[in-house]
Amino acid sequence: MPSNRVLRVRSDDGSVSADRLNEAVQRLRDELGVTPDFPPEVEQAAVEAARAPRLPELDRTDLPMLTIDPEGSRDLDQAMHLERDGDGFVVHYAIADVAAFVSPGDPVDIEANLRGETLYAPGSRVPLHPPALSEDAASLLPDQVRPSLLWTIRLDAEGEGVDVTVERALVRSTAQLTYEQAQAMLADGSAPETLRLLAEVGPLRVQREAARGGVSLPLPEQEVDVRGEHWHLTFRDRLPIEEWNAQISLLSGFGAADLMVYARVGLLRTLPPPDPRDVQRLHRTARALGIAWPAEMLYPDFIRSLDPTLPAHAAMVDASTRLLRGSGYVGFDGELPEQPLHAALAAEYAHVTAPLRRLGDRYAGEICVALCAGTAVPDWVLQALPGLPATLKSSAQKASSYERGVLDLVEAGVLEERIGEVFPGVVVDVDEKDPTRGSVVVQEPAVDARVSSNGVDLPLGTDVQVRLVTADVQERRVAFELVAQSD
Repeated sequence: MPSNRVLRVRSDDGSVSADRLNEAVQRLRDELGVTPDFPPEVEQAAVEAARAPRLPELDRTDLPMLTIDPEGSRDLDQAMHLERDGDGFVVHYAIADVAAFVSPGDPVDIEANLRGETLYAPGSRVPLHPPALSEDAASLLPDQVRPSLLWTIRLDAEGEGVDVTVERALVRSTAQLTYEQAQAMLADGSAPETLRLLAEVGPLRVQREAARGGVSLPLPEQEVDVRGEHWHLTFRDRLPIEEWNAQISLLSGFGAADLMVYARVGLLRTLPPPDPRDVQRLHRTARALGIAWPAEMLYPDFIRSLDPTLPAHAAMVDASTRLLRGSGYVGFDGELPEQPLHAALAAEYAHVTAPLRRLGDRYAGEICVALCAGTAVPDWVLQALPGLPATLKSSAQKASSYERGVLDLVEAGVLEERIGEVFPGVVVDVDEKDPTRGSVVVQEPAVDARVSSNGVDLPLGTDVQVRLVTADVQERRVAFELVAQSD
């Protein structure tokens, strides 16, 4: 599955650096026309909806569910409970039921369709739904009874899905854990059964992904510390439990897609197969980086063999993102789409696990609930299907621009006092039309930026010395020039 770098921030509110960061983020919002604020009528509608949700009859608060999210999260879409089932497993995966609060055509629904998805920036977010819902009444917060779409997925001993169903049910999370807390509980033996089984099921699902021909890019997260007067940027390796947790979300998406494809109605997340020319280019990049890539090894297996803690391998992972471009959505009713697959996952797939943060998940979830109940898919869902892919594509493009802009401004802030300094780095990309221009990865601080040379071809995959020539927070721009190829 394609993975994006996630920017996490630690800051002291009120510090000079934090204030400058907030001001720069606000300028970016203004440019993109986005705001965390909601119109008064939307806020009021959300407050009223929070007071009167449509609650299901089925009560599964007997399941001791838990959530695993980044520290400080309030918009909790998912809670899980795992148990053994003979030689296999049963996964109970509760997803926040946004439709219990939001009605088609109401002010919250209209605004959500305008926004498309939640946008994230350092220390703040531009939410899809007002906080009265997304961070309170609809969120699966601990010790609160909440309406949910409860997925029940049965797995065999190898972690392969054998049955899936989803229904509306009341649930209650008994614990809100961070990734660090959950990993520590596994390490010290204090983990509840759900976590212990997740540590079994997660690796099994990773193995199933490899056998299927799927691929996940092991991109590290970037963290920025804006305490005091200076900004500091580093990479953070992902914990094992983060990948296992993601595999449960993927499992639900596969189950949802199976239901939709069988019934010939749904909303799939798609990704076309990589262009053979891009694969050939990656082979050339691997040779330049000195990484062996046997001719008979398929690209998913090659990517899995990479160790992103090694500089050359990290550059290879970065270059591999080229294979995962072109993702989108396709809605269908009656005829299967011509290209239904998500190539990186090597299967049909649907987004259903984050309705608090992604608009399309609410529609896809409604389809699956109806299919499992044997009832008609709601008219408001069917009427929206033809136009949803374009709406979701537009919001995804805006989210990408926002996240890229945030990262660019943070990198500029980290480096702005170091113009003229020389840094060691690795050239990870060279412009095919102009080989004097490309990208360089500098390890300290952890920055990926543009680099140019004075009339000579950039040495792809080679250790170099580069001089910082631009670091402009206002323009969100960082640029280096080649000084010399390292010995």
